[in-house]
Amino acid sequence: MRSIRVETSSATILLTEAPEKKVKDRRSGEVATDAVSGETLWTVGVVYIEEGESSLIKVTVPERGITEGLAVGAPVSFVDLVARPWESTFNGQQRHGIAFRAKAVAPGVIPAAAEVA
Repeated sequence: MRSIRVETSSATILLTEAPEKKVKDRRSGEVATDAVSGETLWTVGVVYIEEGESSLIKVTVPERGITEGLAVGAPVSFVDLVARPWESTFNGQQRHGIAFRAKAVAPGVIPAAAEVA
């Protein structure tokens, strides 16, 4: 499926969960890796706030893209954040959603427009 670039310049993004290794198989504990590079994948939980609405999302980031200085509750920014719709069948049930992925996550700032509001 197609990846859709997410424009974040006017959003406030706050870290809600510290980075942790992404688990591919919960039963075996197998850690997820990038299909091309083989690099370990991590997830970060954030609240994405824009135009008075907020969403809790998890974003997958490769290990080398996890920047030092991330603090829960603080603003963060993403490099090349994309959204990818997905669907699957599990135990006969159709499931679908949106997966978020970025090349990197770093400490960020709150946009000036959000500070004034």
